[in-house]
Amino acid sequence: MPRMLDRIEQLMRGQVPPLEATERHANPMGTVHGGILADIADAAMGMAFTILELKINFMKPVWTGKLRAEGRVLSGGRTVGFAHATSTCMTLRGDAAAGR
Repeated sequence: MPRMLDRIEQLMRGQVPPLEATERHANPMGTVHGGILADIADAAMGMAFTILELKINFMKPVWTGKLRAEGRVLSGGRTVGFAHATSTCMTLRGDAAAGR
């Protein structure tokens, strides 16, 4: 997770602080390493439960940008529960983002 000593983030329940992904988070192909994306999803779900197993589906590559994750509990029992996390990255900026 990023060091956030110089700013304050207001977070809703199940959210983790955003991560500003840069080139230092990249894999050899230049996209953000999948482990980084899995880590913020794990952190978001881990706010509610201790994670026993993690499965993640990557829909498209991420290069740089502000990554956010939000987790929510789908169901919970006495010892095991199910949680779901969504990670997003805003990749459109400026004129390219107009109308989207």
